[in-house]
Amino acid sequence: MQITLSPCRGLPGQPETTLSVAGDVLTVDGSAFDLSAIAEGDVATPLGEHPFVGTITRAAGVIRCTVPVILGDDADTNQPDSPWVVTAGDGPLIIPANRIRQTVVEEEVE
Repeated sequence: MQITLSPCRGLPGQPETTLSVAGDVLTVDGSAFDLSAIAEGDVATPLGEHPFVGTITRAAGVIRCTVPVILGDDADTNQPDSPWVVTAGDGPLIIPANRIRQTVVEEEVE
């Protein structure tokens, strides 16, 4: 599955979007969307409540879609140009955002 991620900054404390893939099923924030009905060469326009932007297609066996994602508090304010295109196999999808590096300071023990 090829997913175009359209990132945006969430409100402070708002959780980051979670995504996972299992075959033709894309799960976004715990809601599963079965895309198996999209046949080769189809261009589908989703109806009802869904997380997709624009159409969903299948070409050469690959489902392509666009999903907006909310970045969590650990996302750096400096991000690469978007949207981000990722190829996702089965399993959780890691959002490729730059993250804030936290420095651990060790205290001296006396």
